[in-house]
Amino acid sequence: MIQSMTAFSRAQGQGTWGTAVCEVRSINHRYLEVGVRVPDTLHALEASLRERIRHYIRRGKIEFHLRYQPGDVAGAEITINNHLAEKICKANEVIAKMLKMPAPVNTMDILHWPGVLQIAEADLETIQDEVLKLLEKALQDLVEARMREGDELKQLFMQRLDGMKTELAKVRHRLPEIYSQQRSRLVARFSDASVELDSARFEQEIVLFAQKIDVSEELERLDAHISEVRRILKQGGVVGRRLDFLMQELNREANTLGAKSIDVDTTRASVELKVLIEQMREQVQNVE
Repeated sequence: MIQSMTAFSRAQGQGTWGTAVCEVRSINHRYLEVGVRVPDTLHALEASLRERIRHYIRRGKIEFHLRYQPGDVAGAEITINNHLAEKICKANEVIAKMLKMPAPVNTMDILHWPGVLQIAEADLETIQDEVLKLLEKALQDLVEARMREGDELKQLFMQRLDGMKTELAKVRHRLPEIYSQQRSRLVARFSDASVELDSARFEQEIVLFAQKIDVSEELERLDAHISEVRRILKQGGVVGRRLDFLMQELNREANTLGAKSIDVDTTRASVELKVLIEQMREQVQNVE
């Protein structure tokens, strides 16, 4: 099954270790690009989070955001370094005696001094296990969403491929009539000009004309490319780039078909083919 690169998922959990919210957003991108945003206190988890994301996702731009609030067992206990605080107060008294009009010291000024207020470190091992569980759930939901949209894209592609086959059938059906009409036109021109018709030269001109407008190779290549697209869609997996390449090849053959056309119906078929290919190409950009 193919996957779309556009999806969003969210997972939330809480316990004595704290409360965490994991959000994962995926958009289309040529390669895999992972962006991770975590609180400063949990930067040590970043490598594990990136590794887990890469395990699930092969292509796309992934934005992961973790919001975390410590719990009772997560190391939220606050203590004061009394010894350091006393030294700061004594230093303040010494400096105050040197000043004529000393400003009063605010309690928060002392608490803001580095090292006075101490917060116990969080139990990163416990938090990491819980956050990874949440991320796992968010990634599973993300992949399911990508697969659902991928299935819708597959149905769209199949409809466009059926439309292309219909246009190719029209061209094949029209070719014998085009040859016959051109033969009749040439005979009429010779007749109107009252020129004696050299049958050998006439047949030679007809052969040259047939070679000039022959699109059998283009039709065969278009058929082959359509069959390959169907095979890839059935196979599934990471196929976005291969499909993009085939869209270029299909468009090239459709352009050649239009360039060789001397018939309005064939030209219309070529234009319709290019419209269908372009519709597919726009959506292929979103396939993993």
